[in-house]
Amino acid sequence: MFNSKLVENLGKSSMIRAMFEEGARLKKIYGEENVYDFSLGNPEVEPPAEVIETLKKYVNSDETGLHKYMNNAGYPDVRSKVAAYLQKKSSIHLDENNIVMVCGAAAGLNVTLKALLNPGEEVIVLAPFFVEYGTYIDQAGGKTVIVNTVKDTFQIDVEAVEKAITDKTKAIIINSPNNPTGAIYSRESLEKLNKALEKKEAELGINIFIISDEPYVSLVYDGAEVPNILSIFKKSISINSFSKSLALPGERIGYIAASSRIPEVGTLMSIMITLNRTLCFVNAPSLFQKVIADNLEVAVDTESYKKKRDTLYNHLTKIGYKCVKPQGAFYLFVKAPIEDDVAFCKAAAKYNLLLVPGSGFCGPGYIRIAYCVDMGMIERSLDAFTKLAKEFGLSR
Repeated sequence: MFNSKLVENLGKSSMIRAMFEEGARLKKIYGEENVYDFSLGNPEVEPPAEVIETLKKYVNSDETGLHKYMNNAGYPDVRSKVAAYLQKKSSIHLDENNIVMVCGAAAGLNVTLKALLNPGEEVIVLAPFFVEYGTYIDQAGGKTVIVNTVKDTFQIDVEAVEKAITDKTKAIIINSPNNPTGAIYSRESLEKLNKALEKKEAELGINIFIISDEPYVSLVYDGAEVPNILSIFKKSISINSFSKSLALPGERIGYIAASSRIPEVGTLMSIMITLNRTLCFVNAPSLFQKVIADNLEVAVDTESYKKKRDTLYNHLTKIGYKCVKPQGAFYLFVKAPIEDDVAFCKAAAKYNLLLVPGSGFCGPGYIRIAYCVDMGMIERSLDAFTKLAKEFGLSR
């Protein structure tokens, strides 16, 4: 009766929301302090003080026209600042004409996919992944091709990607640091992938774009490097939001940056600007364009996230759970002690632990724990994790 692909995707994308709603139910019964909700990637921290002060500055200023229509690409001065910032990071020439301001990374992905894809063209996604990528691809008329990352490391399996490329392949979506694993794709694997793509492009006579979804690029730990995608891949498009780096998920502000090395990049940008309007985004929020432009070098305190990661990771691995230590983002992707990750999450709910099945990210057999929560809740939850481990014969 309805769009069958969207109905199918509802089952996966609703897992996180279902756990979130279950949390609300349990909190009414047991009290908020006795329910341990790790289901949603919603930053617990407040935006940095610099962001708040900048917002006050613009709200209280006498500057006129801040709330009017503008070019659908966004304010030229904001786009110039973003371009200069990214040029410094990538050493690739960029100017305002390479930037479109958008309503967050989701809008950026939808605009980009719609601009690139002809009906039936394929987009490779690396599993596990944020499952709504599939919906975005479907809505753009494309086909999702899932390629698993390397088992136990979640790094790119370049050989598997190369085998999956056909004459219909148009793009590969990269998300590093990754949701849900926290893995950062190594420079070595990215450079190897670039060589493989150049080989397949020449062999098949096609163009393959790298779409880099980068909302967690500022959330890294232990001195880890996030290789710059624009500097590695000629046909690359960087999409970022400030939902995580500045803790502004409700403000829906981000950008698309298309490499100046893309052939006919001017045509691509014109299409994206048009789509920003016709997909009903029109333009990114005007006030927050100005705010983020003044805070491109600012980020939330990652040290607090690191302490939360370490507290959970150290406890879970000590009592028998298996997990690759995340280098970035704010998720742990833990191996479930049984094959059925959905059943394991249901068992965890008996201890008021709200976890998300890895199946919801095309990573069956795992669970995702979002540690962007209050440290006190993490500390209170440790005993519940221990009891759950004992139930499944893990606790040492």
